[in-house]
Formats: sequence, structure tokens, C-alpha cells
Amino acid sequence: MKELIQKLPKAELHLHIEGSLEPELMFALAQKNNINLPYKNVEEVKQAYNFTSLQSFLNIYYAGANVLITESDFFDLTWAYLLRCHAQNVCHVEIFFDPQTHTSRGIAFQTVLEGITKALQKGEKELGIGSFLIMCFLRHLSEEDAFETLKASLPFKDKIIGVGLDSSEVGHPPSKFERLFVECKKVGYKIVAHAGEEGDSSYIWEAINLLQVERIDHGIRCDEDETLVKLLIEKQIPLTVCPLSNVKLKAVKHMKEHNILKLLRQGVLVTVNSDDPAYFGGYINENYEAICENLDLSREELKTLAANSFKASFLNEAKKRYFTDLVSQY
Repeated sequence: MKELIQKLPKAELHLHIEGSLEPELMFALAQKNNINLPYKNVEEVKQAYNFTSLQSFLNIYYAGANVLITESDFFDLTWAYLLRCHAQNVCHVEIFFDPQTHTSRGIAFQTVLEGITKALQKGEKELGIGSFLIMCFLRHLSEEDAFETLKASLPFKDKIIGVGLDSSEVGHPPSKFERLFVECKKVGYKIVAHAGEEGDSSYIWEAINLLQVERIDHGIRCDEDETLVKLLIEKQIPLTVCPLSNVKLKAVKHMKEHNILKLLRQGVLVTVNSDDPAYFGGYINENYEAICENLDLSREELKTLAANSFKASFLNEAKKRYFTDLVSQY
């Protein structure tokens, strides 16, 4: 199965670019930019990755992001991720970035965007990896702050395909940002949102009914509600599931208990992704391997997951067909 995972063409639809900041690059950028880290060395950083919850991870995630200052830092971060994608046969990526994490530190929106997009353009030209960029709003911040971020994005709208909602889930339901997402839709952004990882199934209902999302990021708690699962199947609303992340953040106790295979067999359009791979112990292939090792996944089901990654993407229908046909050849 490991050989098949490596060979299969794949898309990644749930990846926070700031979450691909490996400790080695974090230290290199900290040194370059004269940033003091609360860790003495790479090993100390890795030991801090023993998370107890989403919030315990976010505390370290935001501290790490402090080393990202210049356009070249964001370029280097994104390029390092794309090289890993190339090595794992990821053909298309739809990556998240969190502008508020950086603008709150005085980093210009344009600096962040230009660094990331230049790397994505190089990735398409030199590695053959297609890409779309999704701007996420931090849900623990105010609606007002999010509206300011939306406004800041508009001059660069040609480089951003959609918007999402991430950060601390519990206590910050999608309904908090209903008015914001109405405006996002009006300006033509595609809509996704994190829901149903730590938050219960009501967060998923709100994301669908109030934000009118085109796909749900995580969504693993949908199985608390049979009616919701039926809706996801009927409407084929995709879930971008991140198995290693779910276990690392204690949303799932053990990989053997993960519901991704159960949902797949029920007909839910589930996909496999890496979320914040530098922090959660693996990129996309490691996530596929983890579910293969712990769940009774057949070769055909593995191929279905790879095909789903393209079906759930924002690619046009012709490209979706091209990649799903490619997957079927294995």
C-alpha cells in the first residue's frame, strides 16, 4: 500500500502554509531576522509538540509564525512545502494562509501574499504543481477585524480563490461571521470553513446553512447527527479530513478509532490532508499511510480517497476528469 500511496496522483485541500514551518527553517529565519524563540534548539521545539488540545497547538503555532518577516521568508516557507509535495506526487494544492497572524505584527498584507504567490507560480512552472490560495479569517478575533482583512484582500483578489475560517473553534461558531461571509460571497470568493473538529455537529450545520460553504474542513463530528451525514452524502459536500492532526490534537483518541473509512463507505466525499504537517508528524503521504496501517482500507478505497481529492477541489471539470482518470489507471 505504501508503494501505491507514493505513486497515486493526489491533491491537498487542507494545508495551513504557516503550519508547514519545519523547526530547522524556523531557527534559520529566527537567526536571520534576529527573533528570540522560546526554545534553545530544534529538539526542544519538537518536544513542545506534545499537544493536549487545539489551543495548546495554536500557542506554539503563533509563536513560530513570528519568524516570518520578509517576502523571501514567505517564499522560502512555501517553496519548502512544494518540494515536499513534489516528492510525494501531490499534483495540485489549495493552501490556506492567515493574514491576520502577520498583519497584527506589522507585516504588510502584500508582503505575505507576494512571497507565497511567487513560490506557487514557481511551483507550477518548475514542478508542475497547480495551486489555488485560500485566505482564512481567525475566528478568535472580532468580526470587525475580519472585515478589515477582507477589505485588505480586495486589491489582490485575482490571486485568492476563496476564504476560510480557522483557529480556536469552540466558543467561536460560524454564526459569529455570518455577515462577513455574505460579503465574501458577494465579491466572488469561494467559501470553506473549519467546523466539527473540536466543535460539535452544530458547527457544521451553521457552516452549511449560514456561511453557505462549498466544503467543510475537518467535519469529523458529523456522525453525531444522522440527518447531517445524509445531507453531506446527498449534496456531496466534501470533508477535508486530517487524520494525524485529529489524533495529535486529541479530537480522536487513536487512529484505529478514526471515522474516515466509515464515512467513506457511507458515501461521504471525504479527502485526506495534512493540516499543519510540521507540527503533526507528517505530510500527505504519511496521513494516507497512517489510515492504511490502522484501518481496514482496500486498494480501491485508497484510490477513491485520491480521486476524491480532485473531485472536492476547485479545479474545473475537465481537470477533475483528467486527474480522476489518472488515478483510475493504478
